[in-house]
Amino acid sequence: MEWIQDIFINSTFIQAIIVLSIICAIGLALGQIKIGGVSLGVTFVFFTGILAGHFGFRINPDMLLFAQNFGLVLFIYSLGVQVGPGFFSSFKQGGVKLNLLATSVLVLGTAMALGLIPLTGIPLPDMMGLLSGAVTNTPMLGAGQQTLLQIEPDNISGSNNMALACAVGYPMGVIGVILALVVLKTIFSRKITTGRKDESTENAFVSEFLVSNPAIFGLSIKEVMKLTSAKFVISRDWKKGKVNIPTSETIIEEGDHLLVISNKNDVDAIRTIFGEKADKDWNKKDIDWNRIDRQLVSRHILVTKPNINGVKLVSLKLRNTFGINITRVNRAGIDLLASPSLRLQLGDKLTIVGETTAIDHVAEILGNEEKQLNNPNLFAIFLGLATGLILGSIPLSIPGMSMPIKLGLAGGPIIIGILMGAFGPRIHLSTYTTRSANLMLRQLGIVIYLAGLGLSAGENFFDTVFRIEGLIWIAVSFALAIIPVLAVGFIATKFLKTDYASSVGMLCGSMANPIALNYANTTTDSDEPSVAYATVYPFSIFLRVITIQIIMLLFL
Repeated sequence: MEWIQDIFINSTFIQAIIVLSIICAIGLALGQIKIGGVSLGVTFVFFTGILAGHFGFRINPDMLLFAQNFGLVLFIYSLGVQVGPGFFSSFKQGGVKLNLLATSVLVLGTAMALGLIPLTGIPLPDMMGLLSGAVTNTPMLGAGQQTLLQIEPDNISGSNNMALACAVGYPMGVIGVILALVVLKTIFSRKITTGRKDESTENAFVSEFLVSNPAIFGLSIKEVMKLTSAKFVISRDWKKGKVNIPTSETIIEEGDHLLVISNKNDVDAIRTIFGEKADKDWNKKDIDWNRIDRQLVSRHILVTKPNINGVKLVSLKLRNTFGINITRVNRAGIDLLASPSLRLQLGDKLTIVGETTAIDHVAEILGNEEKQLNNPNLFAIFLGLATGLILGSIPLSIPGMSMPIKLGLAGGPIIIGILMGAFGPRIHLSTYTTRSANLMLRQLGIVIYLAGLGLSAGENFFDTVFRIEGLIWIAVSFALAIIPVLAVGFIATKFLKTDYASSVGMLCGSMANPIALNYANTTTDSDEPSVAYATVYPFSIFLRVITIQIIMLLFL
């Protein structure tokens, strides 16, 4: 029976894989359980790991550390690549606001932690450990431990206590943030959107205008577009009831009816140029665009040819060559205006209006072969992982600080992931992965990470929790998790008119809580929570890493 001992007890690589796999399997099975319609999902993997550690399961510490960190890096990088294509467009449209709100969460939570120290008697290092757990931020914990050991090199027990406090605070952070989101969902249930569809998004808003401004009679579309800073695309031009596909040389005449795609915020400026706006709502979900006029059809064409990756739309000259019009480009679930300077990426879905034959020719140029997108681009994945870890390991010197700051295992990979997803095509680097493949990588990474984290924290977890000190730790970490999220989330949605999907994504990103993000994604059909998460996550990670070091240096 020695083989049984080798499998389950002896510290071998086989034993490590088996133990982690069993923890993941049991945790995922328990994650299917719903309480009050809410499932904690992969969080149960963490709890299962804690139980396994409590009952004496051990694996080689080096193997455990590798599995845990690799899972974290894989999750963070895959998330960055997924949201990268829409990251910077999102930042332009509200990223500053979201990052300010995320900073508010950080400031409020940190102020609470410092204020609770004299009330509870919890030492500063332990409180910082609880705060790291409450915000589920292990890079923050690592930065705090390094600072503590720099100030007090012999205080190994203090560093270990910080890790234990983080382990106690971590599940409270997960549960607290999810409960806060449940409360916000209940309060603002009427404001929850169901996602953005092809013809009705904030980024691509459809309007009909009647040309009645004498100042533009006889001008070409190219000349008219120079009269305003607003960006728009004219999809159809009805002249005396006959539809035309406009080009840049098309002459605008009195009485023309124009179907225009633009940002919703630019509608008033465009109305000033053309004269009148029709009352018809062109953004309803049930519009059959192929029945609007018999001469033209509207189709979705996928970019699947590698040679198109990173090419500017204007360089293809599709409009003048084939007489078609590209009304928008859907990228990572976000509709973008088909401006001439827009660089196409693999996986982009173009909405094209024109005659059937012309669209077929365009489809041949762009590819439109979905099977081509299913091929994984493993080179870009491993290159991104290596580059992200190198970036996270670079010491950054801050004036007045006695030790350098590092972005760590989380900050570096997500920044590189975002940059690879957004700008990889510009250097003709294919970073596209299907949503299912990306989700697989993310889920695999986070599950392995939580299994390792739970297993490492489980040995002393219950001995700490079931003491008066442990109960105080639980209460404090729960308060640090739920109060800042509820306060800022309510203000953002109620008074600052931030949409629900963006608010919850911002809150999850500010708390570095991917588990809560998984729950947030179930409350809406759009990718806005993930985009908002990635918009604030890099800055939040960096700011929390800096903040804990400053606090330790100032108050210890």
